[in-house]
Amino acid sequence: MILVRSMIFNVVFYLNLIGLMIVGIPAMLAGPQAVMRLAGLWGRTSLWLLEAICGLRVEYRGLANIPRGGFVVAPKHQSIWETFALLPLFPDFTFILKRELTWIPVFGWYLIAARQIAINRSSRSAALLKATELAAKQLAAGRQVFIFPEGTRRPAGAAPAYKFGVAGIYAASGAPCLPVALNSGLFWPRRSFLRQPGTVLVRILPPIQPGMEKPEFLTRLQDVLETAANALIQESVSANPALRANLAGAGAAEPAGFTRREKPPGVPARRP
Repeated sequence: MILVRSMIFNVVFYLNLIGLMIVGIPAMLAGPQAVMRLAGLWGRTSLWLLEAICGLRVEYRGLANIPRGGFVVAPKHQSIWETFALLPLFPDFTFILKRELTWIPVFGWYLIAARQIAINRSSRSAALLKATELAAKQLAAGRQVFIFPEGTRRPAGAAPAYKFGVAGIYAASGAPCLPVALNSGLFWPRRSFLRQPGTVLVRILPPIQPGMEKPEFLTRLQDVLETAANALIQESVSANPALRANLAGAGAAEPAGFTRREKPPGVPARRP
């Protein structure tokens, strides 16, 4: 049954996306805010389809922690799910993404119209400098800048692998950072066709205020995000032990992310 429902959802999910892109073409002419509202509609309809077809719901916690104005949004990245499910929460968002996505017909036009931050990743140092510069301008304009601290999707429970880019943007912009913990990888694992029923848990943590040094900030971000995300994973796995199969290192005695804390790059070890 899960296989059949997943097949139906995957077809309807992409038909919904294509339909909204076609019907919403006039939104690109109406300006960035119209495109943002269309993106929020995509997020809400996709969540509705997930619940209606697959029985997969979402529970948002800590919504009162979302500040006003410009800030960095730093979510855990376990699935495609968070690329649309978080959009309705932020009215003027921008993602830092690879510029090749803007070359996709129609979809790329929307990214450009929505003023997303597209960078050339062929040169990492230049890309980081460019992303930092553009993100600081967008944050100063009161927008919410999404950056996934680990850079790419990682399985639920995987050992942390945080990149220094988020710390550079945090320090250069002088804006607060909003950590967002979640456990979407239990229900929509990366590289998986199946969509498991249940409830994705999202916890929006208190913002990390500006003013910290970059190594200190990155250590703080990793600590609060990993602690909260692992607690959400344990909560859902305790309610449905079958979800343990979607954890990183599921064949091992303990998922790596539950017990291990690795230092972010560039952070010196503490002396006893």
